[in-house]
Amino acid sequence: MNIFKKIADYRTETERLAWSGTFAEYMQKLRDNPRLAMTAHSRVYEMIASHGITDEGGQRKYQFFEKEIFGLNASVEKLVEEYFHSAARRLDVRKRILLLMGPVSGGKSTLVTMLKRGLEQFSRTDDGAVYAIKGCPMHEEPLHLIPHELRHEVEQEFEVKIEGNLCPSCQIRLRDEYGGRIEDVIIDRVFISEDSRTGIGTFSPSDPKSQDIADLTGSIDFSTITEYGSESDPRAYRFDGELNKANRGLMEFQEMLKCDEKFLWNLLSLTQEGNFKAGRFALISADELIIAHTNESEYKSFIANKKNEALQSRMIVMPIPYNLKVSEEERIYTKLIEQSDMKHVHIAPHSLRAAAIFSILTRLKESKKQGMDLVKKMRMYDGQEVEGYKEADLKEMQSEYLEEGMTGIDPRYVINRISSALIRHDLEFINALDVLRALKDGLDQHPSITKEERERYLNFISIARKEYDELAKKEVQKAFVYSFDESAKTLFNNYLDNIEAYCNWAKIKDPLTGEEMDPDERLMRSIEEQIGISENAKKAFREEILIRMSSYSRKGRRFDYSSHERLREAIEKKLFADLKDIVKITTSTKTPDENQLKRINEVIKRLVEEHGYTTASANELLRYVGSLLNR
Repeated sequence: MNIFKKIADYRTETERLAWSGTFAEYMQKLRDNPRLAMTAHSRVYEMIASHGITDEGGQRKYQFFEKEIFGLNASVEKLVEEYFHSAARRLDVRKRILLLMGPVSGGKSTLVTMLKRGLEQFSRTDDGAVYAIKGCPMHEEPLHLIPHELRHEVEQEFEVKIEGNLCPSCQIRLRDEYGGRIEDVIIDRVFISEDSRTGIGTFSPSDPKSQDIADLTGSIDFSTITEYGSESDPRAYRFDGELNKANRGLMEFQEMLKCDEKFLWNLLSLTQEGNFKAGRFALISADELIIAHTNESEYKSFIANKKNEALQSRMIVMPIPYNLKVSEEERIYTKLIEQSDMKHVHIAPHSLRAAAIFSILTRLKESKKQGMDLVKKMRMYDGQEVEGYKEADLKEMQSEYLEEGMTGIDPRYVINRISSALIRHDLEFINALDVLRALKDGLDQHPSITKEERERYLNFISIARKEYDELAKKEVQKAFVYSFDESAKTLFNNYLDNIEAYCNWAKIKDPLTGEEMDPDERLMRSIEEQIGISENAKKAFREEILIRMSSYSRKGRRFDYSSHERLREAIEKKLFADLKDIVKITTSTKTPDENQLKRINEVIKRLVEEHGYTTASANELLRYVGSLLNR
């Protein structure tokens, strides 16, 4: 890649996008495209929507968040629809502060950072273009130039809404530089940028004794007072506070509820009326989305204080809990590791899954449903089927505890422990046992867990180990089946022939002799028992398979080995059970003979080529599974 060519191309593109003209020329642009006058809230929503919105099973998914935010689809949908979309349509929620409330390392800061970066990129597109009065420290909306008496006619003719007043700086420039001729005022296209403090402001709390309200609202420029003679002259004021600079975009309050109260008072008028007080000026208009984040304990302290009622009523609180899906948690760890310099150390398959199982178990609450334990609940949350429970049971569990996911082990702790396992010298790979060991060792150093929680967490590590043991055995046993797919399909078709005859009170024909025989009950039960189908439930299970086959046939789809998840699992387990003794003998032999050595090498090759292991980690897996099967 020629980096200097890329830089030159970027510079050329920026020059192409730039535009400057009079207010009269801008109004012609506005006539052609009224979307140029969209509000900050509309800009954020349109930016999100521009990346694509899909509907999956009644839940809306936003492509904008897909690469960075995992397992929070319900929270993101609620956030976008109930706040951003509503605010974009000028409903009253735009007059509220958006407060993201959730546990540490839950994704709140990532979410805000994504919105900032997204706005920066969107402002460089035609749909997200932002135009402002040239030289205005607040990147003023050009339509504010139009006198109030004329706004109604302009709104009707141009199909726009005009809200807000010129900032003090633009008022004096309009008078002195342009002689009141608004049509001559120069308008520029601006690009939202956090680095250049255009359309993005960030306020971070510090020591209340040293923090100055000027950080938010700007300050007097004492060096110019003698020149202009008054503190109320806009030319003697720096409009460089975070609220000034965030105009037309987004204002982030980091750890908002740690701020001193006087800093939050400015938000009362800004949220409700769209303006704030600064210096000795009239109220200054600002169009910006205010987004803040905090944790649950600080939020509870905040609402307990009666003095905060006015501000509380101007907030929309969006809970951002931890992810509760194992597969999504794996993606979080993968993303964080890929961002590090440790990508060269091989992480054996299922290692991150074992860590994810542990994390999710710490975040779940025991269900009140009879027979439902945390492991079953974890599987259902991750989209797996669990015997005896249906989709309705899942939805019921998800609504049992509103605060589920607000406590437990955070991803930051897990990734710190994985890092400690990765950083050991001369390491070719780490596996699930290394990761679980690192998690266990770290519990003694964890600053915020009680003795009782530590005992619970140790139990969850044991459960994660058992889950991994099953995965490891399944992986090895699957690798031992040389023609696994073919064997599975043969057994699958054989089973279907038998249940079809069984349900239709018919005979089946022996493929070799042509002889008619009764359905093979032994074969059917040997498969069904693998997934716990009882004698009483076998008829219903077989009929369910036939109904599914019929449904597929009507829709012109082929019913195959992977069409029914539980039947596929039963077929695999049956094959594995038949192979168990061969696997046990081969993996546990200290001095394998020529045939066994050949088989081991073939299994290792398959684990490397098809399952993502290295030769070393595959060897280690075989040794471990051999020890498991011999217990």
